[in-house]
Parts: sequence; C-alpha cells; structure tokens
Amino acid sequence: MATWTAGERLFAQFAHAPNALGYCGSQAADGLLRGARGEDPPLDARAVARGFSGAWPYQVIVARLGGIADPMSVDVVRGYWTGNGLTRTIDRSAFGAALLEEIRPQAGSYWAHLNDDLLAEAAPTHAFHVLAVYPWSRLLGTAHPEPLGVLESCRIGWGTVVSIDRNHADNTVLVEHSSLRYDGALDLAPIATSSVVDDAFAGVLSPGDLVALHWGRICGRLTPEEAAELEYWTRWQLEASNPRIRASAGA
Repeated sequence: MATWTAGERLFAQFAHAPNALGYCGSQAADGLLRGARGEDPPLDARAVARGFSGAWPYQVIVARLGGIADPMSVDVVRGYWTGNGLTRTIDRSAFGAALLEEIRPQAGSYWAHLNDDLLAEAAPTHAFHVLAVYPWSRLLGTAHPEPLGVLESCRIGWGTVVSIDRNHADNTVLVEHSSLRYDGALDLAPIATSSVVDDAFAGVLSPGDLVALHWGRICGRLTPEEAAELEYWTRWQLEASNPRIRASAGA
C-alpha cells in the first residue's frame, strides 16, 4: 500500500477511537492506529473512510460545495472534525439539504427526526452530527446518564495538557478541559481535569500543549487557532440545537 496522505492520516487520528470501540466503520482499528502514527498500514485509507456512514457523506458534500476535488484533503477532513475556514464558506442550507438527501433513505423509524425541521441546526461539522443528527440529544430528558455520556465522548473536545504519565502503558495524560452538562439544555461546564489516553498521534507532548479529544483519547495537537475554531463550532451548535432540546425537556 502507498503511504497515506496527510489528510488520510488526519482522518485516522479522529476516527480511530470510535472504531476501536466498535461504534463506527468496519473493523480497521489497528490499521487506523498505524496510519495515524504515520506508519504504512496494509489498508486502503479511502475504502476504510467510506465505511464511516457519518463522516464520509459529510466530507464528500463539504468537498463538493467547497469546490475541492478530494474529500480526504486536509482542509476537508479538518473542516468536518473540528471546523476551519473552509467550514465557514459552506452554505449551511445547501449543505443540510444535500446531507438529508444522502442519509435519509438509509434511516429507519428510529431516525424519523431526519426531516426538514433539522435544517435550522445544520452545519458541516461533526458537532452537528453528534448533537443533532444522532438521536442521543433527544434522550436527554430521561433519567439515564448514558445520553449525556455518549454526547460528551462522541463530540470532539479540546483541552490543555497538565502532565504525562510515561510509566503508564497507555501514556496516560492529565488534561484540563470542559465537558458537556445538561440542565434542560446543553452547555459547557467549568474547566476540570481528567485522564485521557495518548495514542502517540501528537508526538511527544508537554504540559501546556493543546490537544483534541475523542472518546477519552487524544486525536492530535491543536494550534490555538484550531482550538478556537473547534470551540466556536461547538458553541454554535449548542446554540442552534438548544431550542429543540429545551422544547423536548418541557414536553
């Protein structure tokens, strides 16, 4: 297999954690891990990406609307997972309509909420997929903690490295970051510290480094600008989705 491109490696960094847990895509966790580390896995990165029924349609549509030929280019991959300048150029209405046309035929009765009412919340990012397309935000009003836990783990978070335990088998990293909280609506709780796993996608980390988080694992480094963009789109999506979430809580 040819060496993966920068965009393919970036995709692997963000996609590895849920794939390793069996949530997204076909079984390719080891190949994604190796690809994300810059090694040469015996996998076709694009074939693996097409197996992600969430991420792949987004990247195809973002590329098309953004006039980019390759849905696995760095700009498109970064735009979907964390948001970037490309994301801001995409017409949200056109994106939402194209996405619903693509994914609605594959949805069963469990996904009956994939209708035109969702267009007001549409954005070409993973945050939209997690907080609006997935059904979990519609289960927040139950007495169970699982919906909030899934939303928090599945979204891409950001944080600052506090310390690294290099004696731990997984290179456990202590990170300061904000988690989602729910009280009739979703918002970001005050910054707290928690342990996450470092899969060595970001090289040697040091205290003060900014990192992206997914399912309790570090996806890679973030520049201050990338972290700010991720926070912007996260807060944008919370503001767009909370009217529906509040209405559901009051039902």
